[in-house]
Amino acid sequence: MKIGVIGAGAVGVGVCNYLLTMGSVSELVLLDQNLERAEGEMFDFRHTASLTFSKNTRLVPTDDYLSLIEANIVVITAGAQIKQGQSRTDLAEINSKIGVEIAKNIERVAPNAILIVVSNPCDLVSHFIVKNTQFPAKRVISSGCVIDTARLMSIVANRVNLDPKNIFGYVLGEHGSHCFTPKSLISIAGQPADYYCDNHHIERINADELLESVKQAGFEIFKRKQNTTHGISASVFRIIQSIAINERSVLPIATLIDGHYGLSDVVMSLPTIVGKHGAEEVLNHPFTEQELAQLKEIANEVSKVVKSVGKATGLKY
Repeated sequence: MKIGVIGAGAVGVGVCNYLLTMGSVSELVLLDQNLERAEGEMFDFRHTASLTFSKNTRLVPTDDYLSLIEANIVVITAGAQIKQGQSRTDLAEINSKIGVEIAKNIERVAPNAILIVVSNPCDLVSHFIVKNTQFPAKRVISSGCVIDTARLMSIVANRVNLDPKNIFGYVLGEHGSHCFTPKSLISIAGQPADYYCDNHHIERINADELLESVKQAGFEIFKRKQNTTHGISASVFRIIQSIAINERSVLPIATLIDGHYGLSDVVMSLPTIVGKHGAEEVLNHPFTEQELAQLKEIANEVSKVVKSVGKATGLKY
């Protein structure tokens, strides 16, 4: 499998680090406008082959999209970072144009690739890539709320003193301010969250407070180091792994929704089967009426921003 990563920043390099341990990547291309930076990272990675027992992957640093010919998966991490005083809409206008330009370059050399969009705001960038290229929606995946869900699992696990992999639940909607946590889908060790907490004399989990803790977790990291790296890199690797080995895992990625839960023409995170063809199926869950109302409210808010960005940038929306 040939995988490309666009952007040699902290997240792009973090993704490369995970990929080199996967064992099934035949060629890994790191593309950056700063060729020396891409070269430096790949030259550094080459020395790890002497110390690990993973596959001896061919490493290609480049600033030329031709190096991505026949890539199976391309991860887009390149884009501007949010600056003090900027809104997410301001950032969306910048990164949506950058994302579409990158996707068009990929389209010329790897039209059958699956794109994983990490550049923020990733859901909006994904929306404009779908609308302004020939990539089908199921092959344009926003990393969405995978990282938010990982934070949820970690926070609940810490509270009940269990391994995070024994926690089940989702953060859904937009990766950003417009998201929510369906209480009906949270379980602990296979048991309904309230049942587990009651039986272990633990205070029940309040979904709204939990969501606020999830949001605050990302903010606390950003406040201290001005970016988030490790969690999002692991989230992208989780998506790639599901595609690479046709795992058909259910992940809260974001794709263009068309008819699910009465929603359409909006990119948002919903439980989705991820396999070798990309986003293969959005699952229908028996959400409560209140949860469905929240989903629709989020979709409306995201659509407003899409329209605003589309008018400001001239991109199709």
